[in-house]
Amino acid sequence: MKFKSRKDILFQILIGGFWALFIGFILFRIILYGQMDYKFIWVDILMLIVAVLLLWLNFGTEYELNKTELNYKSGPIRGKIEIENIKEIIIGKNLWTGLKPATARNGLIIKYNKYDEIYISPQTNETFVNKILEFNKKIKITTPKASVGHTQYNK
Repeated sequence: MKFKSRKDILFQILIGGFWALFIGFILFRIILYGQMDYKFIWVDILMLIVAVLLLWLNFGTEYELNKTELNYKSGPIRGKIEIENIKEIIIGKNLWTGLKPATARNGLIIKYNKYDEIYISPQTNETFVNKILEFNKKIKITTPKASVGHTQYNK
């Protein structure tokens, strides 16, 4: 089953702001010099690469669950986690460091193997958690105290 990543307004503002800055920078130089100034071409290429990477992250972030593994991809970041190695899922918290193939806050922190963890942001946390519990009922589900009782997860 495939899950698209939820799109956070903060991430969307970051992408839109960067694109506006990129286009504004080029237009400002064209207006200032009256033509395209090629001594800044490396700056333009670098900004274009970053802008394309941000779009790739925005539109190319998704997760796929099957009976044996969770596959994730977010732009150039790709990987898989064996479902049997997942120990715990923390719902509604943010991971401040580490691998984060996600485009929104308040997603899921998935702890697997002995010390590994990854942050993802599926469209709905509840649907994703319920589906992964169908494949491995031993996964510990942790919710922040403020949201306990607001959602029901099948166990």
